[in-house]
Amino acid sequence: MDLEDAPEEAAFRAEARAWIAANAPHHLREELANASFGHLDLKAGDVIAEAKGWQRKKADAGWACLAWPEKFGGRGGGQIESVIWGQEEGVFARLFAPFMVSQGSLGPTLMAWGTEEQQERLLPPIIMGDEIWCQLFSEPSAGSDLAGIRTRAARTGDGDWILNGQKIWTSGAQEADWGVIITRTDPAVPKHRGLTMFFVDMRSAGIEIRPIRQITDQRHVNEVFFVDVALPDANRIGPEGGGWKVALTMLMNERITVGSHMPTGIDELWDLAANLSDGEGRALDDPAIHSRLADYAARANGLKFTYYRGLTALSQGQEPGPEMSIMKLVAATTTQEVAQLAVDLQGFAGTVRDAGINQDDDRFQMLLLRAAGTRIEGGTDQIMRTIIAERVLGLPQDLRADKNLPFNAIPTAGAA
Repeated sequence: MDLEDAPEEAAFRAEARAWIAANAPHHLREELANASFGHLDLKAGDVIAEAKGWQRKKADAGWACLAWPEKFGGRGGGQIESVIWGQEEGVFARLFAPFMVSQGSLGPTLMAWGTEEQQERLLPPIIMGDEIWCQLFSEPSAGSDLAGIRTRAARTGDGDWILNGQKIWTSGAQEADWGVIITRTDPAVPKHRGLTMFFVDMRSAGIEIRPIRQITDQRHVNEVFFVDVALPDANRIGPEGGGWKVALTMLMNERITVGSHMPTGIDELWDLAANLSDGEGRALDDPAIHSRLADYAARANGLKFTYYRGLTALSQGQEPGPEMSIMKLVAATTTQEVAQLAVDLQGFAGTVRDAGINQDDDRFQMLLLRAAGTRIEGGTDQIMRTIIAERVLGLPQDLRADKNLPFNAIPTAGAA
């Protein structure tokens, strides 16, 4: 295997490196490099403003959404260009966080399911970073069963819709201009067939957003309430009743994005183990610790090449498949294990959050507190394993007692 750049790849790398050196927000480099894993809070500037500024610069110069087809405003690049760009962008790639939904999962979904008018209206601002999006999927009563949602979109006399219901754990809703939302439009058919996808203006009358305080003391996730929200039929993505297939497209793209951008902390754990001593030697020299680090390094390589597979599918105009669930499952479980090992290595100092006491400025403590959420968002571990078993390995499906029942005939808690 030749790991050296081909001549055209070397030329692309040199061009990307020179442009980044001349245009990146270097005043943020140190903060971005030392930011808490999975959370970006800048002292040197507003996160959203800085992210939009960097995205706009990239878009104006033709460096945004490299793998998107040219007809949708991308560069039409392939896997290798995206990989090289990611390597060269380095810490500045953390400014991608506000665009995880819009560019990572919604954009490819609109290319597959959106109308020409929707693509022309929505994709350019996504590429430019002018609009922030959130994803309104999870609900309190549905748990891990996305098809069990109860938020309802009902037809009005003029063919449009009225939206009522509640979503929860919606990341970034308080900052979003738009939300992509899955709703129930027909409760009289089996649950997977009565769903429809829309996009909604988050400033619409009847929407209330309540931030949720997390164990990390952050308030990035929210519960969102909809009371008689007017929803034009022009905001429907895909066919009425076809929302499940649209949601699967979005979720597969989401799992590529989440898995590839999830800060597992593996590289930082190696540095910690190399610099942490108990008086008898470095943690890195302990055979047991070294073995675990080797295991994490192997997983990191597996994640990297699974990500490349997903990029290849996207660059060839295909939709990513269920194997992307492997990426999300491995990244999430590894993140929690890495954080726990790092905290354990720090001994008593690992039990408190104090940047003046902890090794690595308490970033691993924050990562550990956040890690349980990574195993839920984008699909729980159990859901990922079921997808892998059934759709990748071809194992028999789990028994589902409600499989062919109309949604409104499924027994609920408290029913007689």
